[in-house]
Amino acid sequence: MPLSVPGLPGLPPELAGPVAVELAKPVRTIPSATALPGGCLYEPKWDGYRLVVVRTGASTRVWSKQGRDLTDRFPDVVAAAVAQVPAGTVLDGEVVIWNGSRLDFGLLQQRMVSPAGRIPALAAAHPASYVAFDLLAAGGADLRDRKLNRRRAALEDLATRWAPPLQLSPATTDPAEARTWFDDYRPAGVEGLVAKGLGTRYAPGRREWLKVKSWETTEVLAGGVIGPIERPSQLVAGRYRDGGLVVVGRTSPLSPRQAAELAAVLTPARGDHPWPDRIGTGRFGGGRLSVALTRVEPAVVVEVSADAALQAGVFRHPLRFLRVRPDLRPEDLPPIP
Repeated sequence: MPLSVPGLPGLPPELAGPVAVELAKPVRTIPSATALPGGCLYEPKWDGYRLVVVRTGASTRVWSKQGRDLTDRFPDVVAAAVAQVPAGTVLDGEVVIWNGSRLDFGLLQQRMVSPAGRIPALAAAHPASYVAFDLLAAGGADLRDRKLNRRRAALEDLATRWAPPLQLSPATTDPAEARTWFDDYRPAGVEGLVAKGLGTRYAPGRREWLKVKSWETTEVLAGGVIGPIERPSQLVAGRYRDGGLVVVGRTSPLSPRQAAELAAVLTPARGDHPWPDRIGTGRFGGGRLSVALTRVEPAVVVEVSADAALQAGVFRHPLRFLRVRPDLRPEDLPPIP
């Protein structure tokens, strides 16, 4: 399928790609209905990649939040845009991949790191979906100076002609309905809510939206710590998979009280502990930089708070230490799949 249709509307240079996007700042609680100018519009916070679809008369391309051209990574989204989105349109949204009934961030990552020749097979096996939540241009006209309520109305009108994999993100002005989404959508991998002011214009590069993450408690094993065992600075969490202890995440820095509570119950690991002497500072314990890991006997169960960013049983974002659970034994925790 061709990516362009000659003779159709173009776009202003700043919207021809890459496109600067509006951002959100984190808050701890769901904003009230009147927290933002014009009242709040609440949307699910999708666990995917921010993606801007730029459909001109000359080309159809998709761009990341960082300005990277990802057209070759998501040919399924591009093909849908060519077929269903008029030229002269710029959409802001999120690309996600469903795996059964849950969003799968790992499948998105495969698209990013795989050789170009493998992308068609990946797209066929696990098609991507594009969830649009804003309309930045239509008919070649820049809509960013229009208030969100007008942009949203235009987006809803455009989306009436869509079919999957293009989707319109749900949105509501009802805080009670937003709270229901916040609680009920978490098992599907939805990370929380984003609140936007209906009376606001689109502000590229500015954090005028508000995001609140959904957190829930879960139990992990203390498999190691950063720092000495008597003064740990972070807990490295473990769970069992196929009989082996694997790293599933780490906590944010511990307070002095939390460090003392944890140190009181930890014991040095025996020689058969499977973890290395050092662990990466990046996500999943990877990355180019590493720090010393103090291994401990995996006999202590700890309760932590985690958001919905879960990939193959591994927490992508830092955990929050809550308390030691002396009432639970390691065998009480179910293995991760």
